[in-house]
Amino acid sequence: MSALRNHCPHLDSVGEITKEDLIQKSHGTCQDCKVRGPNLWACLENRCSYVGCGESQVDHSTIHSQETKHYLTVNLTTLRVWCYACSKEVFLDRKLGTQPSLPHVRQPHQAQENNVQLTGLKNIGNTCYMNAALQALSNCPPLTQFFLDCGGLARTDKKPAICKSYLKLMTELWHKSRPGSVVPTNLFQGIKTVNPTFRGYSQQDAQEFLRCLMDLLHEELKEQVMEVEEDPQTITTEETMEEDKSQSDVDFQSCESCSSSDKAENENGSKGFSEDNNETTMLIQDDENNSEMSKDWQKEKMCNKINKVNSEGELDKDRDSMSETVDLNNQETVKVQIHSRASEYITDVHLNDLSTPQILPSNEGVNPRLSTSPPKSGNLWPGLTPTHKKVQSASPKRKKQHKKYRSVISDIFDGTIISSVQCLTCDRVSVTLETFQDLSLPIPGKEDLAKLHSSSHPTSIVKAGSCGEAYAPQGWIAFFMEYVKRFVVSCVPSWFWGPVVTLQDCLAAFFARDELKGDNMYSCEKCKKLRNGVKFCKVQKFPEILCIHLKRFRHELMFSTKISTHVSFPLEGLDLQPFLAKDSPTQIVTYDLLSVICHHGTASSGHYIAYCRNNLNNLWYEFDDQSVTEVSESTVQNAEAYVLFYRKSSEEAQKERRRISNLLNIMEPSLLQFYISRQWLNKFKTFAEPGPISNNDFLCIHGGVPPRKANYIEDLVLMLPQNIWDNLYSRYGGGPAVNHLYICHTCQIEAEKIEKRRKTELEIFIRLNRAFQEEDSPATFYCISMQWFREWESFVKGKDGDPPGPIDNTKIAVTKCGNVMLRQGADSGQISEETWNFLQSIYGGGPEVILRPPVVHVDPDTLQAEEKIEVETRSL
Repeated sequence: MSALRNHCPHLDSVGEITKEDLIQKSHGTCQDCKVRGPNLWACLENRCSYVGCGESQVDHSTIHSQETKHYLTVNLTTLRVWCYACSKEVFLDRKLGTQPSLPHVRQPHQAQENNVQLTGLKNIGNTCYMNAALQALSNCPPLTQFFLDCGGLARTDKKPAICKSYLKLMTELWHKSRPGSVVPTNLFQGIKTVNPTFRGYSQQDAQEFLRCLMDLLHEELKEQVMEVEEDPQTITTEETMEEDKSQSDVDFQSCESCSSSDKAENENGSKGFSEDNNETTMLIQDDENNSEMSKDWQKEKMCNKINKVNSEGELDKDRDSMSETVDLNNQETVKVQIHSRASEYITDVHLNDLSTPQILPSNEGVNPRLSTSPPKSGNLWPGLTPTHKKVQSASPKRKKQHKKYRSVISDIFDGTIISSVQCLTCDRVSVTLETFQDLSLPIPGKEDLAKLHSSSHPTSIVKAGSCGEAYAPQGWIAFFMEYVKRFVVSCVPSWFWGPVVTLQDCLAAFFARDELKGDNMYSCEKCKKLRNGVKFCKVQKFPEILCIHLKRFRHELMFSTKISTHVSFPLEGLDLQPFLAKDSPTQIVTYDLLSVICHHGTASSGHYIAYCRNNLNNLWYEFDDQSVTEVSESTVQNAEAYVLFYRKSSEEAQKERRRISNLLNIMEPSLLQFYISRQWLNKFKTFAEPGPISNNDFLCIHGGVPPRKANYIEDLVLMLPQNIWDNLYSRYGGGPAVNHLYICHTCQIEAEKIEKRRKTELEIFIRLNRAFQEEDSPATFYCISMQWFREWESFVKGKDGDPPGPIDNTKIAVTKCGNVMLRQGADSGQISEETWNFLQSIYGGGPEVILRPPVVHVDPDTLQAEEKIEVETRSL
């Protein structure tokens, strides 16, 4: 049992008990008068299982305490602990349960020992890059606290379930009885299954591993947020332009952002469907999912390699992005382009003593904490008609619905950059919003530093690719000379060669204005020509944790080199105000360093380590595989940084958490209890800007609990007293307020109808496809886009909650001489005419792409001769 925050001398008598034990006891009755809850009390004395009623009944719990001298008891409804001897309420430093608590939620005035035992990671075959990345990520409190406090949310049906392996690893690293080292075998095996890059025993890149891991966690933990767009096409608004366009040059500095990936985000799951192979010839098997994901990662790695040889200002961004545009021209029209991974808006105080949800009577087979909502009237989605005719309700159009997703990864690490390109001929400005998960910064060379620091050239334009001179296209002679130059530089002390490069210099080089001219001219849509232009960008929204990647490695066709220039970086107080857009909603722009990944060696070989600040004692530690050593701040500052993790710093947020903590000690009597999202509480405990309260992660659009979340609702919510809710709501807003949990009857009916529709469509398809397979020589084949078919398959298999839109064969069809024909090499499948009519009657769409096998005409005389020969052969 964990120690109590307010010291009570009777804690030594408390036995081991879990939240599950208390929930089970709450279903029972008073052992004396047999009355049921709520407000039963359980004795916490070691080896005592007594449960009694409270003051609302006969108060047998108090009688039991007086007779047995068992002083500590817990309310099974609110999970609050009372000591009869001390006549006061005491609070646990973590909620009851099996999940350990991350030791970062400490106040400076709380005494902590300096000799903290931390856990290392064993090297399992040239995996120092993985160990360093995992240790750096593990010391990011918002993410680690999520897995430790909200571990029940790490649920996924997708293989290889990386989030579960990561949860297990975090539990081992931060458990109160943690070992000296652990082996991250399960996590490593899961990542190798998805990404073949990390198979084998060769040295890999720590930053690429971080991207892979965080993308996988996002994929498994993401939740869909549906939005209705005003128009599926480009959004245009009217905006007054300033006459003097040159002001843009002052207000913005530019970066060269990377282009969006053409690959759409594959939202389909990878579970198989157990049917006979002959019946499911058209259905995609499970093992194809892993190969698809492997192809995705191979494409991702290729994009990363391309990014490395592109210009310095290029922003490495999320691969699963969506886009939409904003152009400003002299006719005052704004055309906006948005690249996003589809995330919405989304410490030091112990809030783990908050109550768990109240247990309510329920139906059999449903979580006991939920009641059933009364039937609600309304237009429900109708089931499939017996004739399967096309009906509007059965084929919902999704043209104006835009799928958006968020996860704890996007909440913590995603930021937004606003990039603008201005044509110097017509003054048209194109604005692009791009979501980034990390910033890949160039390391400026001596000449670039002179330009950045020169006061006589405040508006000088830095050409893309000039920073560091290491990323510009070079010939063999230039490459050899550059290699010799860098070797000489590495052997000469930095005080002799030139000024010290700071992290602010790297940021300034990244956001520096870029002149688009010569071979890099801007293609203006208004002028319809290549024009000179200027590109500039700033940050619209800074993430809670900023991941900075320094471009130390340069990869050519046959060679790779490393930039060993020391980049100085602050441990505290990194000010990013100069790079913030004027209209940004971000209030906090000061960051403190959490961890830094370092690489020692050359581009072809070396070793990774990590320096991390421990929030238990605020000291720095070096993580070198399984070896963990305390180091000084000067050691960290002199390190050759490769990847840095910075966290927003806010004294106001810490004061707010302390204020709420003091309110918890008051514990005013409350007639109403409020349910609140565990995820948002984790943000409140660890974020500098938690944003409005959001309870939508456990509520449906009707205000109830979705049926699929009913069985684990206790993992999604906590119960707050009214005074705490009032203070949080008045400070942060949001909501909605929830005093009662019930299963949404409307969602339940809709889910049953959807499930019936899935089953019907799948059964009919299998029957028609079986008949198609048994035909010897079909007269016609109907082609169907496999991209649409995969969406439909995911729907009927239950992997996607929404049915697909109309059939879209435009990508596989080509028109020649007025006839629609199959495009050569198109991603298509073949189905029968009956199957096509069945799917088209439900979903509509098209066009029809029909294949007719050639008919071979046989001469009658030849046919008679062949028959005569066959008869003679049989007679012999």
